[in-house]
Amino acid sequence: MAKTKAVPTFDEVLATLGNEKFDVSPATEGSNRAAGAYRVSKDGCAAEIAPSSEKGSPTRLLTKGGWVLGGEIARLVDRGYQKFLKTGRLEIPATAEALRALHRFDEQLKEAVGSMVLYNEALGTTSDRYDYDRIKGR
Repeated sequence: MAKTKAVPTFDEVLATLGNEKFDVSPATEGSNRAAGAYRVSKDGCAAEIAPSSEKGSPTRLLTKGGWVLGGEIARLVDRGYQKFLKTGRLEIPATAEALRALHRFDEQLKEAVGSMVLYNEALGTTSDRYDYDRIKGR
């Protein structure tokens, strides 16, 4: 008979993240603001989480993990020939080191909060946006 896994509370998730050497602090500003939101960061990457009202999932991901540039969480943009890290004010080419750190951060965060890991995301870093110049305007 299969054992059911106990669902941790949001406070237990925050304690687990702290034990895993994540920096956990209250989120300050952003468009997806929710009550009780926290910014979780480690190794130059960050994401924002909040308590969830859904049964079986104590944590809701407000912003997907991204590299921190100028205090903002950067989105990963794939242009076909190169990946870029983009914020509202800044855009830089993504380095292999940044992509490895981002992938490692996403894996550790999902494991700590008990989130589902999808096969294609487990293989490597997935981009937030795909802008291929050869298909623009089609």
